[in-house]
Amino acid sequence: MELIRSFNKISKKDVSLAGGKGASLGEMLQAGIPVPDGFVVLSNAFERFIEETELNAEIDAALDNVKHDEIGSVEEASEKIQAMILDSEMPKDIEKEIEKEFSKLKAKFVAVRSSATSEDSASAAWAGQLNSYLNTTKKDLLENVRRCWSSLFTPRAIFYRFEKKLDKEKVSVAVVVQRMINSEKSGIAFSVHPVTQDRNQLIIEAGFGLGESIVSGQITPDSYVVDKKDWHIIEVNVNEQTKGLFRKSNGGNEWKELGKKGEEQVLNKKEIIELAKLIIKIEKHYGFPCDIEFAMENKKTYIVQSRPITTLS
Repeated sequence: MELIRSFNKISKKDVSLAGGKGASLGEMLQAGIPVPDGFVVLSNAFERFIEETELNAEIDAALDNVKHDEIGSVEEASEKIQAMILDSEMPKDIEKEIEKEFSKLKAKFVAVRSSATSEDSASAAWAGQLNSYLNTTKKDLLENVRRCWSSLFTPRAIFYRFEKKLDKEKVSVAVVVQRMINSEKSGIAFSVHPVTQDRNQLIIEAGFGLGESIVSGQITPDSYVVDKKDWHIIEVNVNEQTKGLFRKSNGGNEWKELGKKGEEQVLNKKEIIELAKLIIKIEKHYGFPCDIEFAMENKKTYIVQSRPITTLS
């Protein structure tokens, strides 16, 4: 049974094995989009872990008892299932495969991110439902893979499953392990303006440091609106950023005060237009409006995620 696959052997057809996030990263890399290198611990590995530890029946039983409109019932099932996964040992051959692939990346730091096998679609997006661990080192790698597995059963993810009527469907989880970009600047972009829904405009939101600070709503990013027909920058909103999230030297993240730097515009005109062109290249490749995450290191832009925009009418 195949347990691991590198990005360059994954495409959008592989959602059932690599999850939505993993399939999207492989698809973009193959389309010539600058994606940081990595591999996916396939859903097969999670399935085998569940089988060998004989957790299948216990997980099903805990989910069968969920009354999803009672938060206490969801939390109780979540706590029970996550504890079972975190307390069980990973099969040795899976551990070895993960460590072997990790050493091939030649990266001190990686992002370890959950990737649900129920595809992100225009009606259901797993974005933010499962966990990610940024700036992971070799020491925490296996533990963080197991934490990603267990995050398929956070209260939020269990509730989402019922809300989207996926509770009777088999939903599994793959884990993306990707070279971590030491972001000086990062952010999110929408290839169609999600508020005005104007198909001729895209919007970029950018901040200093890791994009996690924007996604979690801890900072107010700059925003730039660009006309997709002639690359004219229609609107620039600069927001002062007092702090940013950055890599700690021994792994993990820390907040740093930005001082005067936080008053500056994050992206300059050239960076905005280059990024806008990349966003349109992704939208054209997929053929639908995309919600994209990017990171910049040493003046080079990398795309670390793309999924359909779920809020357009």
